[in-house]
Amino acid sequence: MSRINTNVQSLLATRVLNNNNKSLNQALERLSTGLRINTGRDDPSGLIASEALRSSKVAINAAIDNAERANNIVAIAEGGLQELNSLLLELEDLIDRSANEAGLSDQEVEANQLQIDTILQSINRIADTTEFAGTKLINGNYDFTLSGTTSSDQNISAVQVNAAKIPEGSTRTVTVQISVASEFGLVSATGGGTGGSLSTATTLQIRGNYGTEVLSFASGATVTQMANAVNGSTQLTGVSAVTSGTMLQFTSTDYGSDALVSVEVLSGSFNTNVTEDRGVNGTVTINGAAATVDGLNASVRSGSLSADIVMAQAFARMQSSSSQADFEITGGGAVFAISPTVGLVGQESLGLQSVSTGSLGNGVTGYLSSLGRGESNDLASQNFATAQRIIRAATNQVSSLRGRIGAFQKDTLTTTINSLEIAYENTAAAESAIRDADFAVETSNLTRAQILVQSATSTLQLANASPQNVLALLG
Repeated sequence: MSRINTNVQSLLATRVLNNNNKSLNQALERLSTGLRINTGRDDPSGLIASEALRSSKVAINAAIDNAERANNIVAIAEGGLQELNSLLLELEDLIDRSANEAGLSDQEVEANQLQIDTILQSINRIADTTEFAGTKLINGNYDFTLSGTTSSDQNISAVQVNAAKIPEGSTRTVTVQISVASEFGLVSATGGGTGGSLSTATTLQIRGNYGTEVLSFASGATVTQMANAVNGSTQLTGVSAVTSGTMLQFTSTDYGSDALVSVEVLSGSFNTNVTEDRGVNGTVTINGAAATVDGLNASVRSGSLSADIVMAQAFARMQSSSSQADFEITGGGAVFAISPTVGLVGQESLGLQSVSTGSLGNGVTGYLSSLGRGESNDLASQNFATAQRIIRAATNQVSSLRGRIGAFQKDTLTTTINSLEIAYENTAAAESAIRDADFAVETSNLTRAQILVQSATSTLQLANASPQNVLALLG
């Protein structure tokens, strides 16, 4: 080395030392943060991929929390319904015991009515006070709102929407079409006498869905007289009668394949076309999907709509191109976002109808509120059979709602949470593989960088000292 203005070896050693210091600092940064990618320059494409995965993790975690919150909400609703079931069982016990008229004193009947009134008040109180974070759950607050079900033609008697996906700011139209009409059981008969009257004294056994009744008629009884006698026992048998000219037509009060009417001649002369007949379940489509039909009831279960519809008798018996009814679901329901992707596809809804005494029951048999003192089916009315049917209808409604809630918890929320937790684990693993530091590798890099820094420092020291050798030339 005979030149001193430019120390090339020193410049080389300085550059190498700086690079080694950068490697050392990078290893220290990665070991202190635990991340392989701390800034975009560490790995631009890896940064983009890892940030997308981080976004997915946040969305998945939020969806898990939403599903768990939904589970808490419906569990509270189910708890209130469980107590309602117990009260309805107690209510039926009181009605059944009160039906034993000869075995109860007036004071006992009065005490039973008082207890019934108290139970009805408790049912309404539970319906109004079962809530989550100040929001009432089973008073109809989370029921779906409908439009077009009260049109002048009255094609639809009742609608219960269990779940529906409604586009934001829009409505969902529901179209009910009948291709095969529903029918009731029908037996036609004539007495063989003038104008269809009985030619001889006749005894008939009438059997329907409710029970059996034996009716005896004198010779010459007209079809009108027989129809009145049959209709007087309709609550006992489930069979009614109408006249059609000289014919007497026995019909089941219910529709569908379970509806039964049976007319058996025990004695005398009575000409029937058949002795027994059952109704027919129609063929119905709801929004193009085949519905499950039971008499006047039609149900559909699909990804976008789950509903139970009660058709009006006149509409259910239609079988023409005009046999169509439309209504709209305008909103409502308990809507839960349980998917990482916010939108209609990631939503699940649940309809929670009111379970107050004015809602439990139906418009045909009656509502639970009619069992209260002074109402049409209180104990003083002695309508025990009707009261029992009302209570059983209410019990079925509450049990059905509890079943839907349970299915929603088990088959929707629980499975969704399990699936999301697995997705979160895999997403976190993918993000970790890209972004997290491998401590074994980084520890090795740190050790290597430390040695190289020490070596470069020593080399720089030698390079800086080398020009001093030129002093020997000066003597």
